[in-house]
Amino acid sequence: MRGYYYMIGMNRFNEVTVISRNITKRDMMQKTFRVALALVMVTVIVSIYIAVVESDSTSSSDAAPAWGYRCVDDRCVKTAISENYQVDKAVSFAACRLMCGNGAGMLWPQPTGGITIGTDLVHIDPEQVVIDWSENTQQLASLWLTVRERFHRQLLATAQGVSLRTGGRSIHIKMDVQDNSLVLNHSTDESYTLKVETATNGSLLATITAKTFFGGRHGLETLAQFVLFDDIRKELQMVASLTVSDAPAYPHRGLALDTSRNFVTLDGLKRTIDAMAMVKLNVFHWHITDSQSFPLVIQSRPTLHRYGAYTQREVYTAEEVRSLVQYALERGIRIIPELDAPAHVGEGWERLNVTSCFNYQPWENYCVEPPCGQLDPTKDAVYDILQDIYREMNDMFHRSDLFHMGGDEVSMRCWNATESIRNWMKVQEWGLQEADFMKLWNYFQTEALRRLDSTLPPGEKRPIVMWTSKLTESPYLEQYLDKDRYLIQVWTTGNDSKVNNLLEKGYRLIISNHDALYLDCGLEGWITDGHNWCAPYIGWKKVYNNDLMAIGGPYANQILGAEAALWTEQSDSHTLDNRLWPRLSALAERLWSNPRTGWQAAEARMLLHRERLIGAQVAANSIQPKWCLQNEGNCPIARID
Repeated sequence: MRGYYYMIGMNRFNEVTVISRNITKRDMMQKTFRVALALVMVTVIVSIYIAVVESDSTSSSDAAPAWGYRCVDDRCVKTAISENYQVDKAVSFAACRLMCGNGAGMLWPQPTGGITIGTDLVHIDPEQVVIDWSENTQQLASLWLTVRERFHRQLLATAQGVSLRTGGRSIHIKMDVQDNSLVLNHSTDESYTLKVETATNGSLLATITAKTFFGGRHGLETLAQFVLFDDIRKELQMVASLTVSDAPAYPHRGLALDTSRNFVTLDGLKRTIDAMAMVKLNVFHWHITDSQSFPLVIQSRPTLHRYGAYTQREVYTAEEVRSLVQYALERGIRIIPELDAPAHVGEGWERLNVTSCFNYQPWENYCVEPPCGQLDPTKDAVYDILQDIYREMNDMFHRSDLFHMGGDEVSMRCWNATESIRNWMKVQEWGLQEADFMKLWNYFQTEALRRLDSTLPPGEKRPIVMWTSKLTESPYLEQYLDKDRYLIQVWTTGNDSKVNNLLEKGYRLIISNHDALYLDCGLEGWITDGHNWCAPYIGWKKVYNNDLMAIGGPYANQILGAEAALWTEQSDSHTLDNRLWPRLSALAERLWSNPRTGWQAAEARMLLHRERLIGAQVAANSIQPKWCLQNEGNCPIARID
């Protein structure tokens, strides 16, 4: 008697197959027995494997800790847990760093006022946190709710994904904010005080007092840094008593980010804003467009993004921009838009027939990088287009009281290469010398500003920011730029004599000196051999030591602050975090705390702060082996005789 036996197997593509064979009844019984035995053996092996894996997983996350830390001479010293240093007395790394020394070992940026920290750490429950806000700020309730959710996420991130021990004390946070205004500018009070004490019922009571929402938000950001994860006891802990008084040294603390050379996704922008909020930066300067692309959707001029964006997916709509402005506001950040002109225009613009020297070759004769392109100031259509763009941008960026008009790297050769421009200048009875092309530039700037003003509420004269350029040098500076209207953003070196000239003439400055604050420096040259034009690479130490008081000298009070700049010829959404962090954190402490000590005094805190960025899903660059973090003071700079 013959029958059919069906065997389930796997083919070389790992797909389930059914194999049919013609066999006898006896063979079928033997085969069936062998298959059943094999299945039993496989089941046993798989069960053993799973048990081993689970055991390994358990042992790695729940095993008894091997190390604790002792505070010795204001440093945390790694100490093996033993009979002489038992686990119930052991201090976790985070707890030691918080309590050892001056009490600010966990904080970035350091507070500028007084700070006192008690000696007791208590177990807290992250699910038992209540935040109340003062009645006079009830109209800001939606913002406070967002702030509360962010604080809760920060507490969970502190736990590093570990399953926490249950229980712990509750936390009641009272936001005592005096003003319900949401105006964030150079005059906004961002100060706060923070006090934590133990209530009669054993819960923790934190009171944050501030004049504005922004100060209150900063206070909560500081409180989050006083929550630590005890990896020995698998619990979140917080200091039972503390006081902090704090206020920023500079009102303008920011990042200038280019999203034209390479597109940056909204998720990338939001992640950047989240990290900026962690270190109390308050300005996101958005260089949205340039000659390479025009990703901003201008509904009244759709040609610009339709032909100027890299793809129709890589654009920013008005709704997305407004949403991002709100997202930033909730995190204490204002977005300042930049429309760079008359240079740095090209893709999209050329379809409107208002450009000169677009993509001329050889490009180095007309601009600093390809493709070249400048607006033609002699064409009336230029100003009609600009007025439409300004009107829509003002609607998108409705909370910004500054507008950046660019004015960077204008090429006289570009305009001089356009016959229609030369002919127009001759009709004006101008020559074709530098001074004459500077007149042309001023003609453009004056009319562009008039069109911008026409889109603002009657009587409003919004401050204008422009990059340092030939126009910001004497004698053109005094002739064409009103110091009461214009702020100058410096991108030359910090010791450039032109900076001192601007200060002597009474101009207010935003510092972005490329020798310390250009975060794209030191990469491989993409239009030259070797490294790029501003090499070498700028590390966090140089950023930290870039002292604005030294740059300003006797005129230091005219410096409003600084911005680090990332130009994205060689960066995009995938490399963004690594390019920015933790170097941007170094700038944040320089601008908030204005430390009188150098980077050496901050290094141990920087290593710890970088770990916090990683915990917040920010892919910050590593700066030392983790061994140096765990063995404070053992990785000093080598002395070479």
